Amino acid sequence: MYNFSFYMPTKVLFGPGKLSELHSEALPGKKALIVTSNGQSVKKYGYLEKVEKELESAGVVYALFDQIRPNPTNTNVMDGAKAVKDNGCDFVIALGGGSVMDCSKCIALMAANPGDIWDYSLSAAGKKQSASNPAIPIVCITTSAGTASEVDIAAVISNDETQEKTGIFFPSMFPTLSVVDSDLMMSVPPKFTAYQGMDAFFHASETVVNKNVHPMAEMFALKTIELAAKYLPAAVKNGSDKEARAYMALANTLAGYYMMCTSAHTMEHVMGSFHDKLVHGAGLIEIAHAYYDFFAERKAAEEPMKKMARAMGVENPSSGKDFIAALDKLIADVGCSGLKMSDEGITREELKKYPGKVHEVMGGDITADPLPLSDEDYLAIFEKAYC
Repeated sequence: MYNFSFYMPTKVLFGPGKLSELHSEALPGKKALIVTSNGQSVKKYGYLEKVEKELESAGVVYALFDQIRPNPTNTNVMDGAKAVKDNGCDFVIALGGGSVMDCSKCIALMAANPGDIWDYSLSAAGKKQSASNPAIPIVCITTSAGTASEVDIAAVISNDETQEKTGIFFPSMFPTLSVVDSDLMMSVPPKFTAYQGMDAFFHASETVVNKNVHPMAEMFALKTIELAAKYLPAAVKNGSDKEARAYMALANTLAGYYMMCTSAHTMEHVMGSFHDKLVHGAGLIEIAHAYYDFFAERKAAEEPMKKMARAMGVENPSSGKDFIAALDKLIADVGCSGLKMSDEGITREELKKYPGKVHEVMGGDITADPLPLSDEDYLAIFEKAYC
């Protein structure tokens, strides 16, 4: 028998136009801190105004904190927690992509707990403390299809001082309510549509090859892979394709319902801890072929890879190499086959630092790969991926 736990306390409003129903929900407080990025897109495209109008209709007052950077930091978290307290807010609304949602979860945690967010980090420099108080309630309104942060407890936060990018996880960080409205994703540029969609794909592919995978997780993951392979190229080609956008939103959320990441995510977080401008999905794409091919060459995940190949439309796959070919084609079809680690500022020499960092940075489960990887294996994968 397979043994697993499944806990999903987040209510999800899913579908085009669902943001317009927010005012009719029982929101978890009377004053919200709306958290957004330090960019302009949620303002430019009217998403912030829509949220404000929904809150006004619901009789909820709000304050705005618009300082979250890509790859959010511990400083972002603590500044946001201070804004919660200074403005007398009793819940947080995350309006944005994965960075905003991740940071908002940690803001909600630190609004209710003492110290610094790194006191609760499991990284090498973190203090690994338990949070004595639950996070204040969180509402997520996602504007991207990639991280699935709207349906999980995970938050990935960077610390520039320690050069760490790590996961922070507490059950109280599950959002109370999430809105997955693909109309809010129509404005995402092609490049970022690809990066985000491939992040969702890799959440699923890492789940399938994970040595601890079970039928519940595999069910969500294989459907994610099927949808991403079919609809991500269309969404990249035409951002106004409502069907493609809606199915990619679904793929993203399904992947988040049971995510079992392997060391591939950890390896990318190591890259991001050295290069804070590196987009997570881009980093995953850059190492993907080398990472999965390491196992395909050794026939270490033949059946899982054949299942993924079939989900991607390959008829009668005979080996893991068929998945590798389908993966390479998908990456090319979304315009990302030319991505280079060197273009991110990564040097071949610095790759030698990465294997040691794999043991310090939280991302995925480095014990869950189809084969156990040594530091020499990690370095070989990084070097094969490098160009």
